[in-house]
Parts: sequence; C-alpha cells; structure tokens
Amino acid sequence: MFQSFDPRTDPSQGIARVAQLREKLTSAGLDGFLVPRADEHQGEYVAASSERLQWLTGFTGSAGAALVLASRAILFVDGRYTLQARAQVDAATFDIESLVENPPAKWLEANARTGMKIGFDPWLHTVAEAAALRKALDRAGATLVPVQGNLVDAIWSDRPAPPAEKVEIQPIGFAGELAKDKIDRLAETLRKDGTSHAVLTDPSSLAWTFNIRGRDVPHTPLALGFAILAAKGLPKLFLAREKLTIETEAYLTQLADILDPQMLEGELTRIAAAGGKVALDPALAAERLRLIVEENGGTVLSLPDPARLPRAIKNAAELHGSRAAHRRDGAAMAKFLCWLHTQKTGSVDEIQAVQALEGFRATTGADVQMPLRDISFDTISGAGPNGAIIHYRVTTKTNRTLGDGELYLVDSGGQYQDGTTDITRTIAIGAPTDEMRERYTIVLKGLIALSMLRFPPGTRGMDVDPIARQAHWNAGIDYAHGTGHGVGAFLSVHEGPQRIAKTGAQKLHAGMILSNEPGYYKEGGYGIRLENLIVVTEPEPIPGGDIAMHSFETLTLAPFDRRLIATDTLSPAERSWLDAYHRRVLKEIGPMVDGEVLAWLEAATAAL
Repeated sequence: MFQSFDPRTDPSQGIARVAQLREKLTSAGLDGFLVPRADEHQGEYVAASSERLQWLTGFTGSAGAALVLASRAILFVDGRYTLQARAQVDAATFDIESLVENPPAKWLEANARTGMKIGFDPWLHTVAEAAALRKALDRAGATLVPVQGNLVDAIWSDRPAPPAEKVEIQPIGFAGELAKDKIDRLAETLRKDGTSHAVLTDPSSLAWTFNIRGRDVPHTPLALGFAILAAKGLPKLFLAREKLTIETEAYLTQLADILDPQMLEGELTRIAAAGGKVALDPALAAERLRLIVEENGGTVLSLPDPARLPRAIKNAAELHGSRAAHRRDGAAMAKFLCWLHTQKTGSVDEIQAVQALEGFRATTGADVQMPLRDISFDTISGAGPNGAIIHYRVTTKTNRTLGDGELYLVDSGGQYQDGTTDITRTIAIGAPTDEMRERYTIVLKGLIALSMLRFPPGTRGMDVDPIARQAHWNAGIDYAHGTGHGVGAFLSVHEGPQRIAKTGAQKLHAGMILSNEPGYYKEGGYGIRLENLIVVTEPEPIPGGDIAMHSFETLTLAPFDRRLIATDTLSPAERSWLDAYHRRVLKEIGPMVDGEVLAWLEAATAAL
C-alpha cells in the first residue's frame, strides 16, 4: 500500500502550468483564480481527478490553496505543512503564506486592487468560504466571480477519470442501527428545524446514513455522491449506477430514489422553484448549491449537516468494533516495534519501516476474518529532522536512514471493517540525548493529563486543549497543531465536528472518538508526537461529588519507549497511570503474540 509521493522533479512544469493558467485568466477576463485543495464534497481526501492543487503546484499536503494572479502566485498552507511546502514547491513561482494567519480572503482584502475580478469554481468552495472571499473583495473594491467550468481542468490534458469503485453494504452488526431508522431520525430533525429538504454533501454522512462504504478516495472507505433528504417522503440518492452491484442497488432502492449525480442540479432547481426550504451546511456545502437554490426561488437555511453529530456519537456496536480493531492493531504495532528493536542501527530507512509496519498490519487479524482493508492515511515515517515536519510524507528523494542517536516518529493507522485506528509513537534509535528525554517526557505528560481528565457535560474541545499543553507551557514550548481530531467508525480518520483544539467549539458527547496527540518539533533536529485514540465515556458520579463527570477511555494499545522517559520528572499519579496502561497493554495484546514479540512486549510494559 505504500506510495512514494515525490514532489514534481522538474520545477519548470510548475512554471509552464501557471503560465497556461494565466492565459486562461486573460481569455476569461479575470485577474486571478483560486485553486483550493478540494473537491465537490470538501473532504480531506480527494480522488486523483480532483488533485488540482497538487498538479498545479507540486504540493501534496491535505490542506491548502493557491491564488494565481497575472504577475504573482501564492500558495497558502497551515503550520503542519510549512516545511513540506518549501521542499515541494518552486520558490521562484509561488510565494508561501499561512492558511491560518493570512488566508486567501484576508490576503485579498489587503492586496487586491480596485476593479480586480477574482475567479473561483463554486463547486470547490463552501458557502462560508465564498461569503468570506466576497466580503473581503468587496472591501477592496474587487469582485468575486463564479466560473462555470474549472480553469485548471481546461489545461489538465491528462486528468484522470473520476472514480467508479463498487459500493458495499456495512452490515448491521458493525453499523449498530438500520439505515431506515437513521433516515427517519434525520427527517424528524428536518421537521423540527422547519426545513423541507437538506443536502448531504459529505460522503461520510452519506456512508453513515445509508450504511454503505466505498473506495472512491484514498484510505477512507467512501463512495462519492450526494443525497437530498426530505422532511416527508423518500430521500434522493445521487450515486453513479456503475458503482452499484445487483445487491447494493436492491438494498438502496428500498431506502431512496437513486438518481445519476448529473441530475442533482436539476432536482435541486425543481425543489427551489416549488418554494423549498433547503438546509445547507455552510462549512461543508459547495457555494454552487446555494446559488442554485437562491437563483430559482428557494430559501437556503444555514444549518449543520444533520448527520454529522449523530455520526460522531458512536453507538455500542461501533464502540465494540473499535475496541476489537484496536486490539488487532496493537498486536501489529507490537510486532513492528519488536522488529524495529531487533534491527541493526543504520540498517533500516523510513520507507523500509513503513513497508514493515504495513506488512504486520496486513497479516495481523487476517486469521480472524477481519483483515486490514487499507491504511487510514499515508504513514508518517520521519527519522531525525524529517520527524520535525509535522505531516511529513517520505519519498524516494527524502528517504532517510534511521540513524544512531536520532528519534524516529511513526504516525500510522488502519482501516478495518469494524473500526478505524490512528497511533503515533516516537522511538529512540540508539542512545537519546538528555534534551530528547526531557522533551519526550513533557509530551508524555500532556497525553497522560488528558487521559486522566474528568470533565462535566457541556465541556468543549477548546476547554480541554490547554490540559495537554500545560507541561509544554511550563517549559516555554508548544506545538502548532490541535491536540485531537475526531475519528470515524470505519470512516474518516479525521472526523468532525468534535476536536480538541484552540478552535474546538463542539461540546464533547459520550461516544465520540478523538485522538490525544500532543507533540514537540525541533526544526532541523527531531520531532516527538505521542498519540492514542480515546472515547468520551458516559458521565459517572464521583464519590462525595455533586456532578457526574465524563472521562476518556483509551482505545489504543501500544507501549511507550521507556528509554525516552525521564521517570524522575513524572508525578506519582502520572507513573501510576502509565504503569496501569502498560499492564493493560500486556493483558490485552500479550495473548495475541508469542515468542520473541511476547518477550519484547513484557519488557516494554514492565512497571517503571
């Protein structure tokens, strides 16, 4: 499964492609054009046919945007990808700006000239993004112009065909709720909100609602399509027929009217013309959908995707599956970490490590008829300074040997039919320095602090984010990413709306799965990140207390590198948590391994 994502080898390709795009700008009467890393569904992973930003710039990150003007081009990326963008993008062609601190809307407000016309594809920008861009350009005396037909597509002569992989049914034993019952629940939500229809644009919501999975995008089991839910009557499912087998078509026709995706605009036009009140999630729905509804006499109601929160709150079957998936994944990690421990220093490189880990994942669990379906994202395998690149992707050009005295950071996960996993461990190669041990222990303290937390109902992700950063802040350090993202049930490894971050406004509900992954990154030196997946528990009373409190149950089962722990800096409570965690790892993973791996695991999980 490993893929080497080399940046473009010939920078002149970027120069030539930008020049071609500028010719299209001139012929269209535009002064600029925006190229986001997005498709019509606004998901993190996109099909090869939608990788417009990568094709134009060479940047392979999962978030970003480019703005091409007549005499200047800018690539916007967030803090995870700053170093990666510098390595992959031709500096003579693109300036690099912060997607967070100076996003396209803010940059255009400060730099656009009066009378400028900036083009955009309304299928590739959300309603909220388009509103922010329009407002910024209005202030600058410029205009945002929706373009019919993407200008990049017009010059992308060898663009891949859209995906058409087969859809499969997610069995009720894993889904935990019939699709019909989910549809009824969502219809009731629409009625309460006073809407006649809602458009599901997120394929994760489509997959959850109809209990289906697909293979249209890398590493996430999604079938690309849309649905229009109705407050009364059957929903309409817009899914290409070639994706359906006789079985899946028979199943889905009991739940919805199945239509070709090309019919979405016409159907939405009909609903709008009949006075429909259509709910669109401004953070997820394409601006094109808003334009269709409002231009045809309908009313757009800005409401959250009705499936998003129910999807995030896992039911008992989904949590049972996730626990089982994490046990198998933990066994695969134990085999990998033992293998890495036995390798001669300097004999393994980043790519070989990825291939070994994916091999252990692919074979572990196959004997219980629950094989690995896919990795859940491109494995981050960073040795030494490469580990300091937060979302580093090893390529044949950047591939580095795991060297003596360095740290090795590996962030990986698996997609199994019963659950999605995501784990990060940082491992010492040879003898670590005192600084490495100090920083590692600070990161570990952050993970433990969040793992031990009790919190009342109504607490948001942003409320608990500082808990994981306290040890960092006390040491005068921090990390430039959120502490935790939501995780799906055999769905996206990055799932909203739940997250633990400075911007995590969603309240945390029992059943939500999140990551717990503080880090530290020393540019040019090393990176440290430790990650477990956790699930919010039901509130429970505390003896002598007044309020029932949530806590976090840890799902991930893999030891931490004892050589990197400065045990004398851990509090008694932190030591107790870590020893208890390691006892649990040995208890649950030990029966799944034997021989050399079991001996290694026993040593790795011994009490501090």
